[in-house]
Amino acid sequence: MELRHLKYFVAVVEEQSYTKAAARLFISQPPLSRQIQNLELKLGVQLFERGSRPLKTTEGGQFLYLHAIKLLANAEEIKTMTQRVGTAEKTLTIGFVGSLLYGLLPKTIYLFRQQQQQLKLELIEMNTKQQIDALKEGKIDVGFGRLRISDPAIRRILLRDEPLMVAVHSQHHLASAQNGLYLSSLVDENLFIFPNHSKPNFSTQVRSIFYEHGLDPSNLIEIREVQLALGLVAADEGICIIPQSARAIQIPNLKFIPLLDSAAVSPIFLAVRNMDENANIRSLLDCIYQLYDQESIVYDRKVI
Repeated sequence: MELRHLKYFVAVVEEQSYTKAAARLFISQPPLSRQIQNLELKLGVQLFERGSRPLKTTEGGQFLYLHAIKLLANAEEIKTMTQRVGTAEKTLTIGFVGSLLYGLLPKTIYLFRQQQQQLKLELIEMNTKQQIDALKEGKIDVGFGRLRISDPAIRRILLRDEPLMVAVHSQHHLASAQNGLYLSSLVDENLFIFPNHSKPNFSTQVRSIFYEHGLDPSNLIEIREVQLALGLVAADEGICIIPQSARAIQIPNLKFIPLLDSAAVSPIFLAVRNMDENANIRSLLDCIYQLYDQESIVYDRKVI
């Protein structure tokens, strides 16, 4: 059984007609019919109900169809990944979530450029879910994100857990908490979370942390982006939970207070394709750990 046989079979199932399937495949109908007959002979199974109009699959045919579409998708994925790996020595394309620009990602990219001057780097902002899809489609080589999204084709490496903080107006009643705050003290506040699109995202993560502590904030307000949320906090319209690195956004009258709950962290992940042994990605990971050492950031070193 060859992939082309599966391709022909899937077309007939989806078009429910040999004539339409042949037109879709740009072949004539008689050869297509023979290919399906040959497939049935090789399997020893009848795939279509005889005389049905439109064509209907038998139980065996439906089973084959469900697995055939997965095999064809995997074959196309392998093709694009192989093509990507073949050109990866000259270009490394990196997907990233925007909030990481306030942390060490810019320093990481700069250091990596200095160490790998022969390599062309391309940076594309995209959320974590988009990164997973782009890795599988061969559109990027590595992704930096914050969400725990599992996929059997992707390897996810936890780089570190970034602490979360609360941004409040300097005259807000919570601003006097010098040592930090617990999530339980925030549930009745006007709490801005961001972004308000492309879920799951950082706002999804913030909600989950509350729920994991058995807390249900009563006044969650979704905002488009972190800068807008912090601007509203500076106007004393509410408070906002941010990754520690977002303190780099300087707006007057803001105060940043640590969260004391142990689970109040935002993980930072590096995502690559499973079994991708691109040496450039290993070098990128080395740059990250080099910066972590310089910044005295605690981490558990991983390898690719």
